Amino acid sequence: MREPTFLILTALAPGALHGYGLMQEVGELSRGAVVLGAGTLYGALDRLAEQGLIAVDREEAVDGRLRRYYRLTDDGAAALAAEAERLRRHASAADAGLRRRGNPGAVTA
Repeated sequence: MREPTFLILTALAPGALHGYGLMQEVGELSRGAVVLGAGTLYGALDRLAEQGLIAVDREEAVDGRLRRYYRLTDDGAAALAAEAERLRRHASAADAGLRRRGNPGAVTA
């Protein structure tokens, strides 16, 4: 799973968000490292919806424009959980290697 996809699903884990809210939340989650443009975001949202990982939660009109809210589906939550576990395993392996090397920055567990 690519990082933007992971962050979009992570942003939706607590509840539904609209596009601009997703852009902001992804920026916050990544501490500014991932900035999603509108074209990238909406292309990803379309793809994730086609895959059944997210769904439209609701729509509302705001200032004459339609605002669409997206939510994580059960399949999306399962995919996010699997990816989080995969990343934890990789991070643990990296930490173990750094500890064997004697790197003081390694996480001890």
